[in-house]
Amino acid sequence: MDITNLDFQQARIKQVLFKSRLRSVLYGVREADDALFSMQQNPLGEWLNTIVKPKYGAYPEVREIERVLQRMLNSGQALVRQYQRGQLEESRTGLEQIDSYADQIAALLQKMEQSSTT
Repeated sequence: MDITNLDFQQARIKQVLFKSRLRSVLYGVREADDALFSMQQNPLGEWLNTIVKPKYGAYPEVREIERVLQRMLNSGQALVRQYQRGQLEESRTGLEQIDSYADQIAALLQKMEQSSTT
């Protein structure tokens, strides 16, 4: 089964979901849980492991998405620790780094989408 445009769109939504959940933690709306920062339990990480890697694991974009996603999860976890130490503004300012990682992932997804449909 090939990865469809819909699959890539869903991957983008999964990334937005992570950012939304992280933002809600940093603004005190919800509690952080370890699953939020786990590659295996993160929706985008799950998608990579179950849908993408079995068929497209050799694509360099897949490995790079995985690396950037891990950096994004680690950074998000560090921001939550800052928030928990009372460094509210610093943690919220750090969301810019999360956006930067998200932009990198979006570009890689787009590149992968283009190469998998040609």
